[in-house]
Amino acid sequence: MNKRPKLDFKTTVSLFFRLLGRMFRGHPVMFLLCIPTIIVGVAVQSIGALFIGQILINQFIEPSIAAGRSPDQIIGVVNLFGNAFEVSLLTAVLTMAGLYLLGVVCVFLYRVMACIVGQSAQMGIRNELFEKMESLPLKYFDTRIHGDIMSVYTNDVDTLRELTSRVLPTVVQMLFAMLIALITMISTGSWPLLLVVLGFFVVILTTITVVTKQSSKYFIAQQRILGQTNGYIEEMISGQKVVKVFNHEEENKEGFDQLNESLCKNVTKSSQFSSILGPITNNLSNMMYVVLASVGAAGISAGIENLSVGTIVSFLSLGRSFIMPIAQLASQINMIIVAMAGAQRIFAMIDETPETDQGYVSLVNAKEGPDGQPIEVTEKTGLWAWKHPHTDGSGTTYTWLAGKITMDHVDFGYNKEKIVLHDVSLYAKPGQKVAFVGPTGAGKTTITNLLNRFYDIEDGKIRFDDININKIKKKDLRRAMGMVLQDTNLFTASVRENIRYGNPDATDEEVENAAKLANADGFIRMLPEGYDTVLRSAGADLSQGQRQLLSIARAACANPPVLILDEATSSIDSRTEKIVAKGMDAIMEGRTVFVIAHRLSTIQNSNVIIVLENGHVSEKGNHEQLLAAKGKYYQLYTGGKQ
Repeated sequence: MNKRPKLDFKTTVSLFFRLLGRMFRGHPVMFLLCIPTIIVGVAVQSIGALFIGQILINQFIEPSIAAGRSPDQIIGVVNLFGNAFEVSLLTAVLTMAGLYLLGVVCVFLYRVMACIVGQSAQMGIRNELFEKMESLPLKYFDTRIHGDIMSVYTNDVDTLRELTSRVLPTVVQMLFAMLIALITMISTGSWPLLLVVLGFFVVILTTITVVTKQSSKYFIAQQRILGQTNGYIEEMISGQKVVKVFNHEEENKEGFDQLNESLCKNVTKSSQFSSILGPITNNLSNMMYVVLASVGAAGISAGIENLSVGTIVSFLSLGRSFIMPIAQLASQINMIIVAMAGAQRIFAMIDETPETDQGYVSLVNAKEGPDGQPIEVTEKTGLWAWKHPHTDGSGTTYTWLAGKITMDHVDFGYNKEKIVLHDVSLYAKPGQKVAFVGPTGAGKTTITNLLNRFYDIEDGKIRFDDININKIKKKDLRRAMGMVLQDTNLFTASVRENIRYGNPDATDEEVENAAKLANADGFIRMLPEGYDTVLRSAGADLSQGQRQLLSIARAACANPPVLILDEATSSIDSRTEKIVAKGMDAIMEGRTVFVIAHRLSTIQNSNVIIVLENGHVSEKGNHEQLLAAKGKYYQLYTGGKQ
């Protein structure tokens, strides 16, 4: 993946609020309801601490000891919002029990709602990631390890599960608990005890900051190396045959051991730092209890105002409510840092610049008008036309989709510093067959990528039916082209759906006709469930030739005016190739066809053969003309026959 900014405090806060935004977006009502339930739940805890110290001890137990009577015989005085109320011990206990029950209900509700909100946010993030991936240009996937991209969907999103469902709600609860506990302690007016609690808070917070600063770099490295490890494993699984053919198992083990050792080192370091936080904060909390009791006892002996046994007991509980959230945060700091590192990778992908498309010419259904010109219609006619609204406001023109392709002095480089195509020009009339030949790396496949606008050219023009392809919407441009690649891609679906992939609106009859045209119908009907047989693992149960035939049938089903065949018959034996050739001729009839083939016997009937060398067009002509010229094509052809 691309280099990402350092996960500093500012970045962490930004990621935190972006996650909150995703959680709010999924269930805004539940998200907002979580806040009052959290407030009530933590408020009950603080009220309980006050009840034990200020009411139970000060109003009932101490007076009962002084009067020599049992606490239930004492009528206590409770101050509420400036008003004094006389209550019995039973009334006070029952009231407190009701408040605790309310607190339990609120905690239960917010835990359930937090889980729903968190899971919804996780689902939304995965959907957003996939939607963004579908909009990214091919260059993004060319420059990244596919396993690392998969790691974003799996490991990184999974780290958010605990964060959004448990940790994040807990953090919010901690903040409210600390705030309410602080307000309650201030309301008692016991400043010596309050200063003790605040002093220990500063010490614990400083300790956590120092340790976290050291551990965060290891957690970030852990997620990065985990992505690299997944990418390495994905490559080894997909290339397992190559690994075994070249006896490269031991070298691969060494490569994996290095990655795994690096991952182990970073996980160990990060765990060491995160593991020491819990014991440190717990021991500091215990020390705080001792100091609170000592300072409180000394204050009572000295007759300091607002200090009593009940106040000390309340502060022991309130101090815990104020300090323990920090301790809990420390125990979960590793999960938070890992989740933030994962969130950084997730949002880095979400923030990637999508494939741009400034095209405004679209492909529409059309019928022939009285003058032979296309007329746009809404129903499916089988006829297509380019709808070209002019930017100067002069109106909209319609042009029949024919398949005329023109490249005019095109320069292109995958990197601007290295141009791979130089001043390439070609012209293909509708119905012509144009073949590209030349050594590997000459630029043959690059030209077909440019026709589909997978990449944009540096200079020159490419026109489709005399319309600059930069003006055509990419979706409509690619709908007008069919492509059969050397590497077949079949999906986990039925054979019928794999063929229909090229034309989602195709009927079952059209699918079967396309298969017959590609001579794939015979072997398809021999499958266990025929056209309804579900292919798995990219059609691993089929031979490479059968997968290629399905790919050709998919292009036939799409029925485009322009067909690109990039080594389309490379995986088919010579006998099958002759059978497929008849079907291919039927597919190519009336279409503009671009063919890339190393077997020159398959392109002899091409109208134009273009010879490429180092990104330049060195020769151009038909088979007989190029043989007569005795140039590069002659060398390739005669060398191939020897």
